[in-house]
Amino acid sequence: MPKIHAETALLPDGWAENVLVELDDIGRIAKVNTNVTDVAAKSNVSCLLPAPVNAHSHAFQRAMAGLTEHRSTNTTDSFWTWRELMYLFLDQLTPDHIEAIAALVQMEMLEAGYATNVEFHYLHHAPDGNPYENRSEMAERIMAAAETTGIGLTMLPVHYQYGGCDMSPLVRGQCRFYNDLDGFADLCDGVRSGLGNLPADTAFGVAPHSLRAVAPHSLSLTRALADGGPFHMHLAEQRAEVEEVSYHLGARPVDWVLNNFDVGPDCCFIHCTQMRPHETSGLAASGAIAGLCPITEASLGDGIFDGVGWFEAGGMIAIGSDSNIRISLSQELRSLEYSQRLRDQSRAALATSTASTGRHILDNMIAGGAQAAGRHTGKIAPGYWADLMALDKQTATLAGRSKDQLIDSFIFAGDDHLVHDVWSAGRHLVTAGRHVDHDKITSAYVRELTSLRHDL
Repeated sequence: MPKIHAETALLPDGWAENVLVELDDIGRIAKVNTNVTDVAAKSNVSCLLPAPVNAHSHAFQRAMAGLTEHRSTNTTDSFWTWRELMYLFLDQLTPDHIEAIAALVQMEMLEAGYATNVEFHYLHHAPDGNPYENRSEMAERIMAAAETTGIGLTMLPVHYQYGGCDMSPLVRGQCRFYNDLDGFADLCDGVRSGLGNLPADTAFGVAPHSLRAVAPHSLSLTRALADGGPFHMHLAEQRAEVEEVSYHLGARPVDWVLNNFDVGPDCCFIHCTQMRPHETSGLAASGAIAGLCPITEASLGDGIFDGVGWFEAGGMIAIGSDSNIRISLSQELRSLEYSQRLRDQSRAALATSTASTGRHILDNMIAGGAQAAGRHTGKIAPGYWADLMALDKQTATLAGRSKDQLIDSFIFAGDDHLVHDVWSAGRHLVTAGRHVDHDKITSAYVRELTSLRHDL
């Protein structure tokens, strides 16, 4: 059995020294022993951690990063003007583009320390809105990218019906997203079939896009298609969205969901940056995960998630890279904490009496990400998928650090260059900070983006 030896490792009951992790032949952890010094291991690392889930990604948006930072003809830019530019961009994308972009995104996730990609996938059809001959063509390109990169994959086909709460028809930029309920069920069947060709650690769930994009009565029908798997939805991201939902549905988005939907642990609500205190505590108490994307939420001016109130109410989070403008695990966690400090003029806002800031955030997002992905991961313990990341203690940033100081220094004093190795379900995909196929994946992306450049 493959073996990994770590000078120090974060186990479920805390930090341990000289840890030997043995894997089985399908990528699960078989044994964990401590205080093992005389061993011949395939891999020797200095600091071993559970590798987290990237819980929310729109892969295709990675290729438009840096293209929307100019002022439009409006006096002020916003999420809504950015969205119009995004629609113009995606109108050019082919299945070949999607596969190359997704592979780059997944590679960058792995190099940042993530072991799993939860893909919130809504770019389904041809530019004119007509389905491809294979309705799940675009989703299968995401899966093909996962075969190339080796990343763990939870696939969330997105149901998208309308252009707003008034059930207005989709505009040109949105028509590639559309499926009626029957078409969406067919799409889900195709995605399930495609996932059957991937390793056993893949998972399936569903994602109605938002309360603006699906009929309220469709939510339960869509959820049933997940067959117990994850159920994700954008919720309370922008003020204008809150106002629209309140006008048409008679309640703010979080209040409406709590009062009209059976919210539970299978649910992950994305962003939730526009919540009042009672909504924060109510949603946290439901057992649902808050899927946060701090870099994107800052980029798009969404607002600041109430992390302090959420954690005080016992809530759990997951972290995603959303628009993939920058894929950085350390910066996502740093941005989350710093947003709380700026809002409240405080320090160590998300620390507890027993856990440092970085340790508390990382522990919570690892457990919450596993739940949001429908994946048995998040612990260095027998029976769990061997989703692992190793930090390099030999760097100047981590020199002299131990235990929780390693996590705090990684997040607040370092960056993702401290990630030395990453395993996804036992697949050793990152060594010395680089994906094993870094050059090949990057070259394919550059070729496809060069062909796309003239259409942008």
